[in-house]
Amino acid sequence: MKKQIEITVPHDFSAITLKQYIQFQKDMDTHEGDTEAQDAFLVYNLTGMTPDMIKELDGNTISNIRKDLTKLLQKTDYPLQRNITLEGVEYGFEPNLSQMPYGAYLDISKFENIQLNDDWPTILSILYRPVKKKKGALYEVEQYNGVEPWDEDKWWEVGMDFHFGCFFFFIRLYKDLVKGTLNSLKNQAEISPNIKSILEESGEAIQQLSNLQEKIS
Repeated sequence: MKKQIEITVPHDFSAITLKQYIQFQKDMDTHEGDTEAQDAFLVYNLTGMTPDMIKELDGNTISNIRKDLTKLLQKTDYPLQRNITLEGVEYGFEPNLSQMPYGAYLDISKFENIQLNDDWPTILSILYRPVKKKKGALYEVEQYNGVEPWDEDKWWEVGMDFHFGCFFFFIRLYKDLVKGTLNSLKNQAEISPNIKSILEESGEAIQQLSNLQEKIS
């Protein structure tokens, strides 16, 4: 008797969590050069199918799933979501990056690079803080007082449509912000020596994402 398996293939990154995506990246990097292993991890990480289920699929089915997932990976141009409600709390993106609290700016600058990796939830907890006042599209967020370890947990199950929108928006604006900041503070010792490497590595991260898409294709 044939066994029927129901497979749900995501067609939008809202169905892929940050936790899934980062594990997918790690597996792809670990098995670089091994096409068969990468194909298996592509399906495993982005559909939630177990290895045993994947083994039962025929070649045509795997090929069709892979094509659908490849199409999914081509779409990363999501808009910034300025507000998001998690566990009953509304969080707002830093309303004005040019006036970002200096403590928040320094804490972000401590990272050697800004990528969609294990450090990303910490950066999100700096950029998104609870909304304390709101009127129409305008809002005010709570003062930045550092990030507690438990602040980061809430971001892992949020869809990648949110993360891509924030990541690319922030990187572009952060580059512009740093250029202006470097010009105005170039003689001040307090500016982080990591800023230049952050921008270089973040640019590489964007290129790596593009390379990953081409590799899967």
